[in-house]
Amino acid sequence: MLLLRYSEFELECGTDEAGRGCLAGPVTAAAVILPKGFKNKILNDSKQLSKKKRHSLKPIIEEQALSFAVAHIFQEEIDKINILNASILAMHQSINQLQTTPEFIIVDGNHFKPYKNIPFETIIKGDSKFLSIAAASILAKTYRDNYMERIHEEFPMYNWKQNKGYPTKEHREAIKEFGVTKYHRKSFKLLPEQLALEF
Repeated sequence: MLLLRYSEFELECGTDEAGRGCLAGPVTAAAVILPKGFKNKILNDSKQLSKKKRHSLKPIIEEQALSFAVAHIFQEEIDKINILNASILAMHQSINQLQTTPEFIIVDGNHFKPYKNIPFETIIKGDSKFLSIAAASILAKTYRDNYMERIHEEFPMYNWKQNKGYPTKEHREAIKEFGVTKYHRKSFKLLPEQLALEF
């Protein structure tokens, strides 16, 4: 059973990211403040849910949240500042876009940098412990997946519609055959043996 609050604060915001381990596309974060008394029996860590369930929860979260926001940090920025900093920046940007300023922030994982002067707590596997982090994980995942499905149309040979930019065997084979695109993260090891990739 996921908990609604970690702190005593009513305006507690949960934040999480998606796409950290991908070879292409943005890292996407979401921030969600849920209302007092919020309940949902299906809501869980996005990785535990089917695509269908994630997509059915997305409008429920957006409708019932006191405030929510989503931010993408794209591959050029990831290459400049590294994926960890980009993930934290995406979380900061999503919190920044909230219409309500949170009083406390709970973060999935164990890395975060202070945001303004708002107290925060990092929670390992937070997306399977707290509803607001689970809600953020679902929004981050669904918004990022939608983006990857759109850019799939431009470069269908990488099958991002299916693999969403993750380092699947098929994705690596396509990089080997067709090279890299403007959407690939050039700072990542795109092929295990770095087969003479020309940047």
